[in-house]
Amino acid sequence: MASNRAGALNPGVKKREVWAWAMYDFANSGYTTVVITAVYNAFFVAVIAGNAVWASFAWSAALAVSYAAIMVTGPVLGAYADQHGAKKKLLLLSTLGCVVGTVLLVWPAPGQVALAMALIALSNFFFGTGENLIAAFLPELARGRAMGRVSGWGWGLGYLGGLSVLALALAYVSQVQAVGGGAEAFVPGVMFITAGLFMLCALPTFLFLQERAQPRPLAAGFARDAFRQVIGSLSHARQYRDLFRFLICIVFYQAGIQAVIALAAIYAQQAMHFDTKQTIQLVLVVNVTAALGALIFGHVQDRIGHKRAIGFTLIGWLCMVTLAYTAIEPIRFWLAANIAGLCLGASQSAGRAFVGYLSPVAYRAEFFGLWGLAVKLSSILGPITYGAAVWVSGGQHRPAMLSLGLFFLMGLVLLWGVDVERGRRTALRRRSTS
Repeated sequence: MASNRAGALNPGVKKREVWAWAMYDFANSGYTTVVITAVYNAFFVAVIAGNAVWASFAWSAALAVSYAAIMVTGPVLGAYADQHGAKKKLLLLSTLGCVVGTVLLVWPAPGQVALAMALIALSNFFFGTGENLIAAFLPELARGRAMGRVSGWGWGLGYLGGLSVLALALAYVSQVQAVGGGAEAFVPGVMFITAGLFMLCALPTFLFLQERAQPRPLAAGFARDAFRQVIGSLSHARQYRDLFRFLICIVFYQAGIQAVIALAAIYAQQAMHFDTKQTIQLVLVVNVTAALGALIFGHVQDRIGHKRAIGFTLIGWLCMVTLAYTAIEPIRFWLAANIAGLCLGASQSAGRAFVGYLSPVAYRAEFFGLWGLAVKLSSILGPITYGAAVWVSGGQHRPAMLSLGLFFLMGLVLLWGVDVERGRRTALRRRSTS
């Protein structure tokens, strides 16, 4: 196993660095699992927004604002990181921003919807920025044909991180509920737990992960030049047509995934009538299956190929949507949720690795910025579509869940047209001429 791991890494990369890189996935998963997926989203809808029919849409809109900001800044920050060798510095700033933003979420009281939306947008902006930056380290660490495996290690450890934070949150919620406390009593404590563990568990990343990118000369008017560089990358769509087709594919299938992530607890509580404790227990189990999905498919992906692995996960997502839509009894919903977990871990890991596999070396940080742009665009499209469907239907969540299947189906159609070998040859040819 040790030799296999060593063979997966680029020359000069130590195993400790890969562990430190993966620990960031462990650290930041607490935020997305607790704040976005399991606890604060349902708290926002039920308590802060008072179960208004527009509450799910308001939650989605707050996330959409943050993702729109990331779409604008992500490629520019990627170009800045390439030219300055500054991925690690920017990652530290984004981490501190998300930690502080998570702590501030304890501030809004019931009825203070605008304040809560602003703080969600702020904290999620920093989270998404850090997600882009940590992904850009992957091609520096892993060899081309082992990116799926190494990416899987990160995603797998990430889901274990989410599991750990959820377990502590569940223990705290159970303790508060035992003395008669409700959501307004336990949510602040859960936010402090999430923020503290994020900062603590991210420390190995900043201590041991190396910045290998070499600074390059920078002309005056960096912002203008950075936009030109990004626009130049977009204008090369024909040269990198398989990479760009896959980025479009990501927009659609990730729209469905991001809606599930952002609204899972809301669906569980509003459509299936779960309470907070049951919802956390559900997400705990799903994190286990997600970790298994990331770890197993990381290895499977390198054997069967990136395209086929992602195709299998999209079929799994379509099965999940069907089960969730038809679920009346809890057992069927639990089955749907665990299928979602397996597909979530697999598709997230596989998508990140596939982008790295199709990207030219000299512009990987920038193209991972474009990957982040595609994911953030999907993060606007999916939740907003879901929230609008709930609002239009007068608070009905099942029709909104069914609509998500269209995103996965469209992603499958677009994936079919990606030529993996041609895309890889194009990336390698650019490397040899750069």
